[in-house]
Amino acid sequence: ENTGLHSQLPLEEQNYGATAARVRQGPSVSVPRNSPAKRDYLVAAVLCYANLINFMDWFIVPGILLDIQKYFELSDGDTGLLQTVFILCYMLAAPFFGYLGDRYNRKIILGAGIFFWSGVTLGSSFINELYYWIFFLSRGLVGIGTASFSTIAPTIIADLFEEGKRTTMLSMFYIFIPVGSGLGYVLAAGMAEATEDWHWAFRVTPCMGGLALVLLILLVPHRTQRRIAAHRALSISGTIREAAEKPGVHRTAKTTWCQDVISLAKNWSFVWSSLGLTAMAFVTGALGMWVPLFLYRAQVVQGIVSPCLQESCNSSNSLIFGGITIGTGILGVIAGAQAARRLRKINNKADPLICVASMFVSALCLYIALIVAQTNIISTFIFIAFGGLFLSVNWAVVTDILLYVVTPRRQSTAIALQILVSHLLGDAGSPYLIGIISNAIQARNAHSFQWSFWSMQYSFILCALIGVFGGGFFLLTSFYIEEDRKEAER
Repeated sequence: ENTGLHSQLPLEEQNYGATAARVRQGPSVSVPRNSPAKRDYLVAAVLCYANLINFMDWFIVPGILLDIQKYFELSDGDTGLLQTVFILCYMLAAPFFGYLGDRYNRKIILGAGIFFWSGVTLGSSFINELYYWIFFLSRGLVGIGTASFSTIAPTIIADLFEEGKRTTMLSMFYIFIPVGSGLGYVLAAGMAEATEDWHWAFRVTPCMGGLALVLLILLVPHRTQRRIAAHRALSISGTIREAAEKPGVHRTAKTTWCQDVISLAKNWSFVWSSLGLTAMAFVTGALGMWVPLFLYRAQVVQGIVSPCLQESCNSSNSLIFGGITIGTGILGVIAGAQAARRLRKINNKADPLICVASMFVSALCLYIALIVAQTNIISTFIFIAFGGLFLSVNWAVVTDILLYVVTPRRQSTAIALQILVSHLLGDAGSPYLIGIISNAIQARNAHSFQWSFWSMQYSFILCALIGVFGGGFFLLTSFYIEEDRKEAER
């Protein structure tokens, strides 16, 4: 029987972000556990709200990309570099915050991060077109603030809930990735259209961030106790307190960061699933940055819209794509969590196999969307929606894989390393890479709207190929996941 066990820890150990490994007990042993308190759900709700703002801020730039490109007079390659600067700073800061999150008070780190990224976002709305390099710098600073939240928040949710509830709450948390991303497009496009000035798009999320900071201070406890696992069966007649004092309840010794990294490098389920997530990040980063612009160029070629020569460009594609991102994100995350919950009962490798299938189907849908873009814009929207839907299936599932194949004390570090790798090889470079490939194709051909569209279309084929590789990485994960899960339980 799988049970969770609380054990009173020394004060300095109560800030570690971790979740209990499932404990293998004898068939006649049962240690009841109280259900999560209402306060736990309130804390999770605050973190979900902050995650919403986090990703809204992330995707404001892609939502008004055409306006920004015109305002600062940027090429496709330079425009793609905007997101690359953001992601590079984000991923380089993640291991640092992972180290802090495993060792120091997480509430203080989260609060400082929210305050920092909100302030920088607000400041970036006042930058003049002559100082485009300051705008690039501001996006990098926002990435640093964002890393503090993305690294630590999932471990707090993992502390508050046992495995069944944990999957559900993590699903809710990760639903706000696509919802926040979609709202970022909608907010940016809506504010730019309403005010006829794209700068106002950067003045809404800082206010929302201020509210998140207040809620964090009021509702999130100063210290959260991490869960630890018992290694031997408890006596039926013993109480939890008595059992915790027995030698069978083991307290893991503190390890150095280098020891944690070496251990994680030997965990093949963690390694291959992280590479699968990297492929996901590559595809989502490129699509998130360029799809509205790609759709605009397709519509120009088809004669649906006229080329944008005004100060403020039509933002309808960003609004539509934002709505698609929200809808497919919610459906995808829920579908992935439900499929994982049901299929785990009949197959211990269900989680990575779900990721395999979703990556292959997503790659196929995205390839079809590229092929039909020049002739049928409605079909393009439909297949992009299906591609995004199947990508979203994996968000909560991949995180849950990490949480049960990595020992509790290393989970913040594992999340931080996963962020570093997935962004370094994924969406840190993919927007820029798509941009420079597009530039190279345009440079070899006569300047025209047709070649402007074709250059982006040919560049995007790389995303479909990377999606196939991602499915292969998750397939390799399935070969090791049972053994690594048992090792984490031990």
